Amino acid sequence: MIIREMELNDLSEVFEIEKSIFSSYWSISDYRYELIENPYSKYYILEENNRVIGYVGYWITFDIAQITTIGILKEYQGKGYSNNLMKKVIEDVNKSKCENISLEVRVSNKTAISLYEKYGFQIVNIRKSYYSDNHEDAYLMVKPLGENL
Repeated sequence: MIIREMELNDLSEVFEIEKSIFSSYWSISDYRYELIENPYSKYYILEENNRVIGYVGYWITFDIAQITTIGILKEYQGKGYSNNLMKKVIEDVNKSKCENISLEVRVSNKTAISLYEKYGFQIVNIRKSYYSDNHEDAYLMVKPLGENL
């Protein structure tokens, strides 16, 4: 298993995972924009046996980081692979001296919420009707970072 930077030639595999696990998903052009044009973004691939099995993306703007997406191929879910991606993001963001890292998650996604809480994220707010597909609320979760935390 390796974690490496996402490349343009990964986008078809990423998109297939995206469509299979999310009811509201990003397009290939959304990812292309993130990789080519967004100077604040960083995206990684989790690969096993030359197959993309997961990915994560985040933005760093000044001293704040935000996880934009994280996904694991269905057949690999529940086996700890998302832990590798979370550790990579937190390690990178700490090196960038960010004060905190945030993300939004569906209030119904108990598995993801549990993962984020395991890494010290706390629910700090609710974003009403955040998701366009069904108008489900999202929790805003934040993890404080820094040497003293």
